[in-house]
Amino acid sequence: MAHIVVLGAGTGGMPAAYEMKAAVGTKHEVTVINEKEDFQFVPSNPWVAVGWRERKDISIPLEKYLKKKNINFIAQRVDKIDASASKLELANGDSVDYDYLIIATGPRLAFEEVEGAGPDGYTESVCVTDHAENAWQKYQEILKNPGPIVIGAMPFASCFGPAYEFAFIVDADLRKRKIRNKFPMTYVTSEPYIGHLGLGGVGDSKSMLESELRNHHIKWITNAKTTKVEEGKLYTDELNEAGETVKQHEIDFSFAMMLPAFKGVDAVAAVPELCNPRGFVIVDELHRNPTYKNIFSAGVCIAIPPVEPTPVPTGTPKTGYMIESMVTSIVHNIRDELKGATPNTTATWNAICLADMGDTGAAFVAIPQIPPRNVAWFKKGKWVHLAKIAFEKYFIRKMKKGTSEPLYEKYILKLLGIEKLE
Repeated sequence: MAHIVVLGAGTGGMPAAYEMKAAVGTKHEVTVINEKEDFQFVPSNPWVAVGWRERKDISIPLEKYLKKKNINFIAQRVDKIDASASKLELANGDSVDYDYLIIATGPRLAFEEVEGAGPDGYTESVCVTDHAENAWQKYQEILKNPGPIVIGAMPFASCFGPAYEFAFIVDADLRKRKIRNKFPMTYVTSEPYIGHLGLGGVGDSKSMLESELRNHHIKWITNAKTTKVEEGKLYTDELNEAGETVKQHEIDFSFAMMLPAFKGVDAVAAVPELCNPRGFVIVDELHRNPTYKNIFSAGVCIAIPPVEPTPVPTGTPKTGYMIESMVTSIVHNIRDELKGATPNTTATWNAICLADMGDTGAAFVAIPQIPPRNVAWFKKGKWVHLAKIAFEKYFIRKMKKGTSEPLYEKYILKLLGIEKLE
């Protein structure tokens, strides 16, 4: 009997555990290890930060639902991966042996790369629910004492969608409260232009998002290399295409939410020959590490090169459908190896995304995610806002059920009238 360990229980780890268990049945053992005891639906965190959701709305207890599918669960932080011995060392002193390891930890939030950034400094985050709850507390304070708002992304950020979402969600919330006029807003991003999204743009994303920001009275600064944050002040250098500083900005704020750069989590990044210099897991087309053949990885924690060079460094995002495809690739390849067959399933790196904009939304499709593309379109409408709300409920319901279905493919592709992304 093989022991397959899934490290991480997010939007990649949980589907990986369910799909893996469905593939191997009772013949092999599946264990999930996660530092926290609950699953959190990360795409809903921007709503938490303005009070539209609470933790209980977007999280479920892991052990309760994993146990129903005969999946083991350990609520501990992994402090060390001994890849040569196929062993994990946990924070409580225990160790866990594995035959196969699926790394789906997500990223470490590298706030330290910009002085004064992060919830322990002067900026908020919506990357995890704890941070979103902290942002909600700060947001309530500025509702009583209005002032400037700054939202955006730091150098080396790779997930820009939540920043745009949060900017428009805050705008919508303030309009509903009829106090939007009291809050000047500025979008500050490391992207070379609005709508780049770490993808080199998708369809009409540049013109559409510029128009939306303009119509919602949100100013913007692109090619922004944020260097320091102090209480109530953000410092950023605006670069030109040659990477030269053309203007230095000191932006006053009462509330700031800046997405940080991502790096690999410490225990993963410390394994020799497993990761690139920023700690992301190196994988081949089978989503297996070339050095350690029994380690696979999926999601935000894998190494993907930037779509293109940019004056301020930006990373490539890993969206939900793309992660789902990675997970399926891994599950099929491990299953094949256990059967003595040659693994040959590759993932399709296509991007589909529903981005909420408060009272409307934007959807984009990029096939493949990295250009040149066969398909690239970007559309806006209230239907996207409603669809994302419905998908949140759908995804959480399916996590409780323990489904091994391809959720993004079953829900979003059907919604968009696409049978399959190829």
